[in-house]
Amino acid sequence: MKRPLAYITATWCGDPDTDMGMASRYCRMAYKAGFSPICPILYLPLFINDAIPEEHKNGIDMRRDMLRRSHVLVVCGGEVDEDVKNDIAIAQRLGIAATTLDGILSIMEQGKIK
Repeated sequence: MKRPLAYITATWCGDPDTDMGMASRYCRMAYKAGFSPICPILYLPLFINDAIPEEHKNGIDMRRDMLRRSHVLVVCGGEVDEDVKNDIAIAQRLGIAATTLDGILSIMEQGKIK
């Protein structure tokens, strides 16, 4: 069965180790919920230097392209910053459903047979 692509977004703290750990956990939960997670923060910092304006812009363009290809936007964590708001706005413009990871997990839990 083909898994729908889920673009993972969150308010990241800026510490690479913390962000990578959070992103990995969010992706694991989305995977277990039946999605193929796409989370740019897990790999773009490996080769994009945000301090270089052209690379920063290219990183934004790549993230938007990944979102455009996704079936759903999954907002993770309890906070929403400007980057997450932008992801939500882009998803709305493109007609891509947006939800929260908590919402997905809650629905999964309700669907379990006891």
